[in-house]
Amino acid sequence: MTILALDLARLRDGYENGLTPADVIEEVYRRIEACGDPGVFLTLVPKEDALAAAAALGPYDPARPLYGVPFAVKDNIDVAGLPTTAACPDFAYRPAEDAAVVARLKAAGAIVIGKTNLDQFATGLVGVRTPFPVPRNAIDPALVPGGSSSGSAVAVALGLVSFALGTDTAGSGRVPAGLNNIVGLKPSVGAVSTRGVVPACRTLDCVSVFAGTVPDAHAVFSVMAAFDAADPYSRPVPLGPMAASSSVRIGVPMPETLRFFGDTAAETAFAESVADLKALGCVPVPVDLTPFFEVAALLYEGAWVAERYAAIESFITASPDSLHPVTRSITLGGLNQSAVEAFKGFYRLAALKRAVEPVLASIDCLVVPTFPSPVTLEEIAAEPVAANSRLGTYTNFVNLLDLAALAIPGRFRPDGRPAGVTLIGRSGTDGLLAALGAALHGHIAPTIGATGLPLPKATPAPAAVPDGWIRVAVVGAHLSGMPLNPELTRLGARFVAAGHTAPDYRLYALAGGPPFRPGLSRVEEGGASIALETWVLPPEGFGRFVAGIPAPLGIGTVTLVDGSTVKGFICEAAGLAGAVDITVHGGWRAYLAAKAAAAE
Repeated sequence: MTILALDLARLRDGYENGLTPADVIEEVYRRIEACGDPGVFLTLVPKEDALAAAAALGPYDPARPLYGVPFAVKDNIDVAGLPTTAACPDFAYRPAEDAAVVARLKAAGAIVIGKTNLDQFATGLVGVRTPFPVPRNAIDPALVPGGSSSGSAVAVALGLVSFALGTDTAGSGRVPAGLNNIVGLKPSVGAVSTRGVVPACRTLDCVSVFAGTVPDAHAVFSVMAAFDAADPYSRPVPLGPMAASSSVRIGVPMPETLRFFGDTAAETAFAESVADLKALGCVPVPVDLTPFFEVAALLYEGAWVAERYAAIESFITASPDSLHPVTRSITLGGLNQSAVEAFKGFYRLAALKRAVEPVLASIDCLVVPTFPSPVTLEEIAAEPVAANSRLGTYTNFVNLLDLAALAIPGRFRPDGRPAGVTLIGRSGTDGLLAALGAALHGHIAPTIGATGLPLPKATPAPAAVPDGWIRVAVVGAHLSGMPLNPELTRLGARFVAAGHTAPDYRLYALAGGPPFRPGLSRVEEGGASIALETWVLPPEGFGRFVAGIPAPLGIGTVTLVDGSTVKGFICEAAGLAGAVDITVHGGWRAYLAAKAAAAE
């Protein structure tokens, strides 16, 4: 059986119709090998062991909500028998027991695939503070992947696993989600046990979830969440239903308190996401972010840096040279904090909590950019601390204020780069955030594909194309968010623009499937302009991509509406036998939407 996607709903449907967990495991390891990114996983479960775990599940059991669902685990979370390194080889140990959260997921039927890369000791929001290869950003390889949960976010964005675990102390479960255009769920503090997690700041740490859709992330969270008496920071938190009223009061930052550091593209994208929320019936309430930013400043200027030092005190004292230079510098800064200064920090935080209480009481949730502006690898190399700090502008205050948060893909920037948004609510509002986040995600991407990723906004002009890279036009299953799009992103493809062909083509729904595919055919007369997306691939990736295209499709030359030409999918005449002419819909997405509406 062909496996198009790994989201929970499609896996359940597959298992009900003859798919086996072994089939899924084989596909997952095929994808991991094909992706060609050595920075995603630090340790893989041997395939034979994963197949044994799949076989041990027995026949499909719908009572196990994550039956046969493959997932990855950030390498500061224990998985029995696999090394936990926290991206520091000299720190590595091999735990005998699973972390509490991993044990719960396994009991629900989920299958661990491997341990993922991270900013060392979960210190960073960039994903490059690792002695191992840095994972490539799934949307634009020129950008940092985001951290500290870099490998987990990229694994999900590339479609290698259904979901992945991260941790989040200052934004590590949200910033990588935004930079890779996926969902990042940061639970209410204490709702998920951190027993078996290498601490960063024990009083703030949360285990987070990366997924392609909000319902998937919330379903995983619902399995993870439970009071753990063996974890002194665990507490019973009511999850609340995944439901929201029709008129949610959303706190919208006052323009004068928003920080984009001069990035007007990010500012435009955020304004569009706020407009989307208003279109859903949300009621905007102006919010002054000043006290929230004051809270954020405490995280790296006060007692909580000392807490990071306390978490690894014995190791850093014995082996300081084992740490990444930036990680070591930040962590050793904790020695500059006295107990007196720590208490002053606690007092200041208490005062600021009291100051924001009326604000939080006046709204159901706050909406902010997930980050002010994407950061490139070149920028982080030039200023490793300042660029990292900018990424945490809208995340650092959340756990200090005991809040829940959900990062979701927002409107793409005009240059095609991601610009996510984050919904933030009081402790216990996880269900409300999930309901609103799912509605927003669906509103932005009305024809969500297999991965649940939103569609890039059409760009007014193509983004810059690296020298030697090759433009490719796609019209069907390789479009953003569609089932075969990971075949492009795994090869390093970068989205350029949405557009149309010249009015000389007809589009057909080809016979057969899955996967269901369209065929594009040029005609002498009676043609139309067909919607498409232009992507660019490095030469090696282009060659590998073309080599995998099955008949009757192939790569030829496609003329765009502006008269320019690019390489793109074309269909052999013989392949149109039994096909349905769908030109009237103007594109594959519109056809699928019309087909789905007719089936309801």
